[in-house]
Amino acid sequence: MSNILLVTSSPRGADSLSNKLATDLAGKLSTQAGSKSIVHRDLVSQPLPHIDGVFAAAIRKPADQRNAEEAKAAAVSDELVAELLAADTLVIGTGLINFNIYSSLKAWIDHIARAGLTFTYTENGPVGLATGKKAYLVLASGGVYSDGPAAAMNHAVPYLKTVLGFIGITDVEVVYVEGLAYGPEAAEKAIAAAQTRAKELALAA
Repeated sequence: MSNILLVTSSPRGADSLSNKLATDLAGKLSTQAGSKSIVHRDLVSQPLPHIDGVFAAAIRKPADQRNAEEAKAAAVSDELVAELLAADTLVIGTGLINFNIYSSLKAWIDHIARAGLTFTYTENGPVGLATGKKAYLVLASGGVYSDGPAAAMNHAVPYLKTVLGFIGITDVEVVYVEGLAYGPEAAEKAIAAAQTRAKELALAA
């Protein structure tokens, strides 16, 4: 069983601060908790297919009624769901692009938000099934979106909190590394502040 699931999504690879800080945070959480294992799902080096008609058909059928193409599409989603359910800690890294998350991360969400697996419908409404987990979001941005006049344009964090809450993950912390486009000095301060926040969260875990 994996303890920490690290999901990174920036196409900037090693140059990405969301990738770097999310990876660093996962490492700190692992060490703080006594060397928890980390499963890293890199959505750029391991791109996921965006959902299509085959996938939509597959998840609405029992496994023994799927054709070969449908079975292959469902298998990808099943693997991702299993990774999520096996983890007790989730660390997600993303940049803010056009006021929201990367499409690679959206594809991951579309694969793991599965009726009957990570949530279910009841007479009282939907109920999340991926409970008992803590999530950490690392969001990098050129501007400042945690508060101030641009906060209303930050659709990434509200969206991620909403979808995670829908599947049962309501304990969510956020690490912002923002204002990176305001010059070298501002970027340096932003990175230092994010690293301090990550360290504090790891110590409190």
